[in-house]
Amino acid sequence: MRDFSQDHRWLSINTATLRKSRGADVPLPQILDLCAARGVRAISPWRDQVQAAGLSTVSKLVRSHGLELSGYCRGGMFPAADAAGLKAAHDDNRRAVDEARELDAACLVLVVGGLPGALAGKAAHKDIALARSQVQDGIARLLDYARTVKMPLAIEPLHPMYAADRACVNTMEQALDLCDALDPQRTGALGVAVDIYHVWWDPKLQQQIARAGRDRLLAFHVCDWLTPTRDLLNDRGMMGDGVIDIPRIRGWVEAQGFAGYSEVEIFSTQDWWQREATETLDTCIQRHKTVV
Repeated sequence: MRDFSQDHRWLSINTATLRKSRGADVPLPQILDLCAARGVRAISPWRDQVQAAGLSTVSKLVRSHGLELSGYCRGGMFPAADAAGLKAAHDDNRRAVDEARELDAACLVLVVGGLPGALAGKAAHKDIALARSQVQDGIARLLDYARTVKMPLAIEPLHPMYAADRACVNTMEQALDLCDALDPQRTGALGVAVDIYHVWWDPKLQQQIARAGRDRLLAFHVCDWLTPTRDLLNDRGMMGDGVIDIPRIRGWVEAQGFAGYSEVEIFSTQDWWQREATETLDTCIQRHKTVV
């Protein structure tokens, strides 16, 4: 396993981690400046942050700072209640692929979606099997386009608590079943994003990481699971503050040949987003050296 203790060469910052400073929004260009000033070599920006700053502006800043993108957040949200909704999802995902390509991202991360309407508080139906079928169809269709522009797609399984509203793919096993069905030749065009916040609990995790192998391990996200967790979405912990054995899982991933970035992705309404962004970033760097 790689030694991270001497530097933060393999640290990536998911820009949601620095989205707020003392409760106020931090513009993406400022986040990029902060990362570059501290020698962070990689980021993973969110589409809404890119949209607010302007794609061309962000693209220029990424290049001028010499930053890499460990991923791009996010595509997905495939299920819909009708044909028009399915088409709108596909069109938006094609735009996401194009944005990821412009920014030269390592992959487009897919949060696949759940029951249509559930995220807004009113599910159109209760048929999760239908939602999963639409996810498979949506990824298959998007994959045809993503191949033409050479943008890998990374399915991110989310914790089962998000099955209704954010992602009906909840385990590595499910995600890899989709990969086997849609990319049986293991071309590298389709794989998984391993976010330990979502999968650390899975008794099959080590087995499924081995099943993925190097060609399907496209991204690795780190944070920590707090006890208690005060908010199901926005109370992720800083690495080392929770119960996840992060080095053990990184060891499993690297045993398959993964040699990419460890991407810190923290949503923290009550803690880290209330602090100065510089403190949050400095803590990410320190914890990456000591507990990741």
